Amino acid sequence: MALTGRADLHTHTTASDGMYAPEEVVRRAKLAGLSAVAITDHDTIAGVEAAVAAGEQAGIAVVPGAEISTVTGRSDIHVLAYCTDNSDPIWLERLAWIGSARERRNEAIVSKLQELGIDIAMADVLEAASGKEGSIGRPHIAGALIRKGIVSDMNEAFAQYLGAGTKAYVQVQSVATTEALRWIREAGGVSVIAHPGLYGRDELLEQWVREGVQGIEAYHSDHTAEEAERYCAFGEKHGLLITGGSDFHGERGGVSFHGVLGSSGVELAVADQLRRMAASMRP
Repeated sequence: MALTGRADLHTHTTASDGMYAPEEVVRRAKLAGLSAVAITDHDTIAGVEAAVAAGEQAGIAVVPGAEISTVTGRSDIHVLAYCTDNSDPIWLERLAWIGSARERRNEAIVSKLQELGIDIAMADVLEAASGKEGSIGRPHIAGALIRKGIVSDMNEAFAQYLGAGTKAYVQVQSVATTEALRWIREAGGVSVIAHPGLYGRDELLEQWVREGVQGIEAYHSDHTAEEAERYCAFGEKHGLLITGGSDFHGERGGVSFHGVLGSSGVELAVADQLRRMAASMRP
């Protein structure tokens, strides 16, 4: 029987910098009419188990994933890792190492903000993150800036202080993109370049194909229609899996960061193909 329905293959939960618990993201995905949703928190799989269990109860497929922070030259590049073997101790150790790099980056950003005369400390960031432990990131720092009245919303925080090339931007000292692709492959997962339109580095796409990337996120909340068409054509030319997702984080300061759940995605068959590709890579 042909698979029908829609899948949002890029969402975040409170396991990283999303506003909703994994179970709540799954519930909202079901209410949005989705047939599948991928949980892709930053550099962690901490929310996957709860989401899978919630999906089984709600009758919606949950694709396990993570969004891995990598670097190519001086550019931060995110790679989506789907259907990895999350019982693999080497994979878990590598995720922990990447997570520690995020912590160092957060501290460096806060230090830069302090140098700019902004009264902020890591305690403020943790408070903005509701005191949670785990994958803290720039949206939590933005939340602290909003609480202090330094900026009015998430978009202003990134435009003024946290985005690439801004006053307090710090590049994450993380794994090289080519190495991350190997790590994902060794963990039995499928690698997909996330939102390539955000990097302005299309000249690197051919390099990542040579290095073994298996998919490209053509459909994303921040991609224009022209970009989606261009990345679809690139993916088809190179035999890549073409994916898509909203990059849902929830709302902060009244602003939806990236996209609304289900606002961007692909046919359900793509989610099934991800699972089959991963299964084919394992003994």
